[in-house]
Amino acid sequence: MGTRTDAALATLVLAAVGIAFVLVDASLSPLAVALGGLGTIVFELVAARAYETVRDYWERPLVEGLSLVAALIVVAVGATAAPEVVLSLFCGGAVTYLAFLVLVETRVVPPPETWW
Repeated sequence: MGTRTDAALATLVLAAVGIAFVLVDASLSPLAVALGGLGTIVFELVAARAYETVRDYWERPLVEGLSLVAALIVVAVGATAAPEVVLSLFCGGAVTYLAFLVLVETRVVPPPETWW
């Protein structure tokens, strides 16, 4: 578990978002992309306050699996209900999270457990 698993899960969601964009012929909403990215940053800041607890729960295979399934369901439903907004939010969130992982892995950004 860890960074590689997190990156793989985020990449799977991003791939599903990309496929959904093509299937429904949706356009990116720059505002929703930005809000998705901001949401990811806010979540990481809040989660870092209780890093060990969050990590303990997140690294459970059942939690990771159910989270992936939930994300894919929201992408599928969102692609039919409000594709531009939902898919753009997920795109912004996933891309930001992957960038965050790269920045932490390359030590450009200190690891979250050291933030507070």
